Amino acid sequence: RMIFEIATIDEQDNTNYFFGFLGIACAVVFANLGSAYGSAKSGVGITSMGVLRPDLIIKSVVPVVMAGILGIYGLIIGVILNQKIGGTAAGYYYPKNGFSHLSSGLCCGLSSLAAGLAIGVVGDAGVRANAQQEQVFVGMLLTL
Repeated sequence: RMIFEIATIDEQDNTNYFFGFLGIACAVVFANLGSAYGSAKSGVGITSMGVLRPDLIIKSVVPVVMAGILGIYGLIIGVILNQKIGGTAAGYYYPKNGFSHLSSGLCCGLSSLAAGLAIGVVGDAGVRANAQQEQVFVGMLLTL
């Protein structure tokens, strides 16, 4: 009987691991997509604002930094999930673990993607408005 139990543990279905690692991939990929879009869109605004007001370029880098942090969030969640996949106590990775890791990766990744889109749009408009009226800067930071 003991040999049969050991054999069933070794022959577990690998789809559980597939969903777990898919959660890691979703966290990292979607978070970095949001980060890249937010950085690019805000960078375009900074570049076009810098033509008229080059003294405000360093002050206007805040949206790019905020968007860049989103990619780090995805990386942190990916590392945490990877440790959870490899460190199961009984050596068995249950389907509920795979699904929960997929859902947590999607939650982190898609929310970072949405935040990157918002940071890009608000950052672009905010740095352009800051070039015209410097009193907008605090409002831009609060909106981000």
